[in-house]
Formats: sequence, C-alpha cells, structure tokens
Amino acid sequence: MAREQLKTLTEPMYYILLTLIEPQHGYSIMQEVDRRTEGRVKIGAGTLYNLLSRFEEEKIIVQVSEENRRKVYTITDKGLYILKDEYQRLMQLVSDGRDLIEGSGGSNEE
Repeated sequence: MAREQLKTLTEPMYYILLTLIEPQHGYSIMQEVDRRTEGRVKIGAGTLYNLLSRFEEEKIIVQVSEENRRKVYTITDKGLYILKDEYQRLMQLVSDGRDLIEGSGGSNEE
C-alpha cells in the first residue's frame, strides 16, 4: 500500500487508526468504531483483519502484545502522521463546505 493510496483514507481506515491511538485488539476495535460512530460505520471482521495486516506491513500500526490469542495493536508515529494529515484534509473539506453552504456563496433559495 503506497503512500499515494493513503492520500485519502476510507471511513473504516480512518476509524481504525483513530481507535488505535490506544492499544486495542480486533474485536475491541470493531466495538469502539461502532460505539464512536453510533453504529453509522460497521467494520466486518474480514475488512478489519485485511486492513490491520496491510497497516502492519506498511508500519502504520504495530502489534504490541498478544493476550489470550488476541493480537493487540497500536498506531505508530507514521500512522499518527497519516491520521493527522487525513484529519486536516477533512477539516479543510468542512471549512470549504461551511463557507459555501452557510455563507453567501451557497444561497440558492427559491
């Protein structure tokens, strides 16, 4: 997964990395994403473990321990950089939208 592919993250990718600011195992990642998004974003086991594997290969996350056969991961500095970069990109999108929708540029009222 080249850096270019990580220029923008999908919602599951974003929330997985956000959740891994604190060490978590797979099932707790799924639960935390569900809780944090109030059920709006669902991550299936196949998607989760595929992304965890890819993130680990790219050194975006690292396994920190294994508890009862559950691998516990956390985000790396590289992963945190990618997450913060995506956060800034999303904030810019919101700012641009706010300017047009709430400002004078978006008033197409009938």
